[in-house]
Amino acid sequence: MGEITMETPELPLEIVTYILSFLKASDRKEASLVCWSWYDASQDLQFQRNDTFKFPASISSLDLIRGLSRRSRCSLVISHLDGSSMSRAVLQEIGLHLGPRLESLALPGSSVTESSLLALLPHLTALRRLDLRGLDSLFMSGAFLSKEEHRQQVGVALAGLEELDLSDLRYLSDLTFNRLTGCTLRLRRLSLAGCHIAFEFDPYRGCPVGPDSSALLSLRNLRRLLQEQASTVRGLDLSRTSITPESLRSVAQVGGLSLEELRLRGCKELTDYSVEVLCKHQPGLRILDLSACTELTSRAVLAVALSLKGLRFLSLSRDWRMTDKGLADLMMLPELRNLDLSECLHVSGAEIVKGLSALEPRARLETLSFKSCTYIRVSDLAVFSLARLLGSSLRELDLTSCVYLTDLSVRAIATYLPGLVVLRLGWCKEITDWGLLGMVELTKECEPSKEMEDKGPSFTRTFGNMGFFRPPSMPFQEKPRLVTDEDLGVFKEQDGSSLLALRSLQELDLSACSKLTDSSITQVLRYPDLQRLSLSMLPEISDDSLASVAYHCRSLTSLALSHCPQISDQGIARAAPYLARLQHLYLSCCDAVTDRSLSMLVQHCKRLRTLDISMCKDISITTVDLLQSQLPFLENVHCRFVGGADLTLTL
Repeated sequence: MGEITMETPELPLEIVTYILSFLKASDRKEASLVCWSWYDASQDLQFQRNDTFKFPASISSLDLIRGLSRRSRCSLVISHLDGSSMSRAVLQEIGLHLGPRLESLALPGSSVTESSLLALLPHLTALRRLDLRGLDSLFMSGAFLSKEEHRQQVGVALAGLEELDLSDLRYLSDLTFNRLTGCTLRLRRLSLAGCHIAFEFDPYRGCPVGPDSSALLSLRNLRRLLQEQASTVRGLDLSRTSITPESLRSVAQVGGLSLEELRLRGCKELTDYSVEVLCKHQPGLRILDLSACTELTSRAVLAVALSLKGLRFLSLSRDWRMTDKGLADLMMLPELRNLDLSECLHVSGAEIVKGLSALEPRARLETLSFKSCTYIRVSDLAVFSLARLLGSSLRELDLTSCVYLTDLSVRAIATYLPGLVVLRLGWCKEITDWGLLGMVELTKECEPSKEMEDKGPSFTRTFGNMGFFRPPSMPFQEKPRLVTDEDLGVFKEQDGSSLLALRSLQELDLSACSKLTDSSITQVLRYPDLQRLSLSMLPEISDDSLASVAYHCRSLTSLALSHCPQISDQGIARAAPYLARLQHLYLSCCDAVTDRSLSMLVQHCKRLRTLDISMCKDISITTVDLLQSQLPFLENVHCRFVGGADLTLTL
């Protein structure tokens, strides 16, 4: 009898779609490449809620735009648009195929012409977000939307616009601002970050600009817009402007205005009093960014804690005069989820622990940053207490450059914060293999035999040191005892608090933790969902660490290995086959990396977008030139001093 063969029945599209619904977006994208039926299932409407497509204006982008016409809705970020015929063709295709489907449009790094944009906008009848930041070419002449017929056409399309980003426009004037915003009826969020705004309420500047000026945007016109659309405007971004306390007060007091989001990053003239007035008149704020407002003190924190009971996000980054005072009161805000204290040099975390230790209600922080809080110690005790108090809620913790932290902090994090998604420990130079492994190092102080040794002459109350004085060794001079094979055997058998416990990690930064070696990296960094990893400036790790990380962390999209002298072509060759999703790779100052590594990347890492090979002395500029044709998504190659050249290529 002949052999009977049976074909495997193909699963119905609905079943495949149901299976894919259990995958994360990145995994679903990989699954869609298996076969056409899986690709069709991945295009189901339930997976297309907030898809944003980013691409430069080019011939290849035309087919992509046509393909997107099958979607019910989408968002676009298009770069490198200019006045060329190719750019005009791209915009025409968008209007033709995506007009009623496009919900968001951003044009970064472009110099699009007024005629091209005016030809496109009337077709975008479903547009909800428009990002024109930095498009000086559009506003330089002051003639944008100067014709009534253009305003009527654009007004129909932008009637439903909710978010408008006009950041970093040097030539935005009252005239163009009024024409553009006059086409909108229900703005919810407006961004004017980095714009030149004349704040006429400033007593030192007077009122240099009158209404409807062709030179600058005035506070008078901004207030007029806020008054007209006060019932809908909920978010305002005035970061990096010269807004004064008097001007902020005039904005906060606009009748009927109830802001939920206000960003004032880098507004260096603001004072504690202006924040107090703001909190009094806008008590509904849920997002407040006061970073780099360098005149603010803890008095502003107290005002926020007393008035903004619904606050969820607060950034005080680089407010250098800020201290611990008031942070305990801040922890009494039950809705607070995100707190950024990075570069607040006089903050230790003690008052946050005090506030979190109080009775309910208290903040349930999901994101906390102590980055570069270096003047006053953020200690192991503070980290231990915070980890214990925030164990059920914290998802992102940034302790970069908290140089006094030791292995005790790492063990506390691993024990109490199993739900962490982002952990940054860069430049915490006292962290060792023992901390990552969750083990206790048996130091020489713990050995009884050492305690009985003659330590030589010592100080007494009445006599100095009899002999030559030896200064105490500094912490950074002491090297930890190396982890042995026997120690690793104990680690594998124990259920201790190693960093392995953080199974949900998607981002990990261990850069410049110079005491780490292969012993911990190969055993602990085994995270299937890890997407971003930095191991830069770890002189003791070798190709074994790179190969292990690649094998166990196959979801990596960004990997930093700069200044790792032991990483070589052999390590790249072992790792590259497992890094199919890699988009950003940093190998600067890896002297053992040569042209052979680039060949391996071309073969296995087809999605690479950014590559840094600066100071890699054995890589030739000829090989770098070949990358553009062989890696279709490559956008930036940093190759300073490669082959004698000092270049950064934007492809």
